[in-house]
Amino acid sequence: MHVSRLTLHDFRSYDTVEIDLEPGATAFIGSNGQGKTNLVEAIDYLSRLDSHRVSSDAPLIRAGSERAVVRADVVKGDRTALLELEITPGKANRARINRGALPRTRDLIGVLRTVMFSPEDLALVKGDPSDRRRFLDSLLVLRTPRLAGVRADYDRVLKQRNTLLKSARGRRIVEIATLDIWDDNLARTGAELVSTRLLLLDALAPHLAEAYVRVAAAAAPDRRDVTAIYKPSLDLDPDVRDQEAIRQALLDEIARRRGDEMDRGISLVGPHRDDVTLTIGELPAKGYASHGEAWSFALALRLASFELLREDDDDPVLILDDVFAELDQGRRQQLAELVGDAEQVLVTAAVADDVPEALKGHRFNVAGGEVVRD
Repeated sequence: MHVSRLTLHDFRSYDTVEIDLEPGATAFIGSNGQGKTNLVEAIDYLSRLDSHRVSSDAPLIRAGSERAVVRADVVKGDRTALLELEITPGKANRARINRGALPRTRDLIGVLRTVMFSPEDLALVKGDPSDRRRFLDSLLVLRTPRLAGVRADYDRVLKQRNTLLKSARGRRIVEIATLDIWDDNLARTGAELVSTRLLLLDALAPHLAEAYVRVAAAAAPDRRDVTAIYKPSLDLDPDVRDQEAIRQALLDEIARRRGDEMDRGISLVGPHRDDVTLTIGELPAKGYASHGEAWSFALALRLASFELLREDDDDPVLILDDVFAELDQGRRQQLAELVGDAEQVLVTAAVADDVPEALKGHRFNVAGGEVVRD
């Protein structure tokens, strides 16, 4: 899979830009603030309907404009599809495939599949649990797009249940039958999320172990094993994957903590409270990993994601956004060797010399709002 053409209208810093792309490696070179990351962010957003930089759509719209349009020709084997997304803050976004409107914008997720590694990924190791949950759920919906609907249902149930709990906070005045209904809904949708997250980590584990060894090979001769272990917000048998068993465990824990939840006015049990513990050797990576180890772990998570998606289907588009300046020479070369066989690799860098020779491939210079092929 690769993107053969990208067109942007009023996206980020661009009024209008259109560029032709090819398989293999492509590097976008430009000083900071010139718009090179905006190009790859648009491609990644078209894949996941989510930005690695911001949590809302408003910053994606060029100042003074009402909406943005992202359009890409995506080639998969001998087929080409035109994907279009119209982004309008405060209103429902609209998506099309081959000019035909999709009934739901989220139906676009996964048609184009991307894996992006960026400086923000250091938060996967050093950041909050929400960063690791977001990583899991993003990969889940790329593998199984229908789970975007499950996630949306869970968020809706959680919001409604929290509203009910907040209204009863400290007063214990609540319609128990109504709360029971929301408990059931939370446990049902939450169990599917927890089960699929656990299965995802099972599938990811061998790829993660191999990726970390290979990424760290140039810098850590005494390599250690790494793990990613799911930590739910309840006492759950680590071998359980069955949704019904997880649903019942969630209901039992919700019942046990009902008093605490009514006192605090918030849901304390469910996948929105879960975490993933990352370990290097016997120690948790958060708080113990060196800067280089944390970078290697974050990169290994993304490379493992790439290999997992590659197992399911064609190669996803691999995006390396401004990461080489953060890596030493050994890790740069190791990374270039690891991704050299990907169908399409898109690289951004402020300095051309930061990009390993194997990934320079096609080159665009980005400056002053213009993208020019070198």
